[in-house]
Amino acid sequence: ICVIAHVTAKTMPHEDAECRRGSAPNLHDPATRELSVVVPSYNEENRLPLMMDEALDYLEKRQKQDPSFTYEVIVVNDGSKDQTAKVAKEYCKKYGSDKVRVISLEKNRGKGGAVRTGVFSSRGKTILMADADGATKFADIEKVEEGLKNLRPWPEGMAISCGSRAHLEKDSIAKRSYFRTLLMYGFHFLVWFLCVKEIRDTQCGFKLLTRQAALQTFSNLHIERWAFDVELLYIAQRLKIPIAEVAVNWTEIEGSKLVPFWSWLQMGRDLLFIRLRYMTGAWKLEAKKCN
Repeated sequence: ICVIAHVTAKTMPHEDAECRRGSAPNLHDPATRELSVVVPSYNEENRLPLMMDEALDYLEKRQKQDPSFTYEVIVVNDGSKDQTAKVAKEYCKKYGSDKVRVISLEKNRGKGGAVRTGVFSSRGKTILMADADGATKFADIEKVEEGLKNLRPWPEGMAISCGSRAHLEKDSIAKRSYFRTLLMYGFHFLVWFLCVKEIRDTQCGFKLLTRQAALQTFSNLHIERWAFDVELLYIAQRLKIPIAEVAVNWTEIEGSKLVPFWSWLQMGRDLLFIRLRYMTGAWKLEAKKCN
């Protein structure tokens, strides 16, 4: 298994085609906004409007209260086959392309690949990952911001605050089948045993990173699908980046792209390969510098 993991390992390019330096915003450049919100979207024409309405309503109100607060929302259309791009572009027209941007990928890369593309194109001092389904109340950003502040002083400007649904686990188990509960516990055990021991909920899509933490972690990220969150936090732990876990409100929204058995199987394989590929040196961590 170690040999297979090592031989089949693919290295990420130093700069994605979507992330090359030039006239476009880039993570390597100094921040010009207070907050960037990255929203990975695949076939989300129905769920995206609810999330965007809530997020932009909150952000606009916050900006009116504090004119120094600047933001941008980056919707990454991950090769959608529906009208996701069209829906997102309507928000560009309404709020302006300086506040809402849409990046469209020709081929579906997976959630991790979409988030990585958005993060590398961001301009914020802090960068928030937020799911397109709006399962987490956007106002809970204040909770993860508080979690980030509580980690100060940040070593080399790096810190990560993760939204967490761990406090809701008992209620969710009562609503799940025994099979899905078994899969959930199996996945949690593999995450703890192989990769991340300090965070109970690695998969909540509501994570806030400082710009420097985003540069260091996403520059080293390889996994492009569901298990990318685990590798992200594994990298952060290896780099000794402080991580906070903060309880957030969360509601399950219909339309999930996660296929229970096959997605969990794929994630289990990715977890094993994450550990083996770093252990055998197939993947190595490299320090990055901002301009």
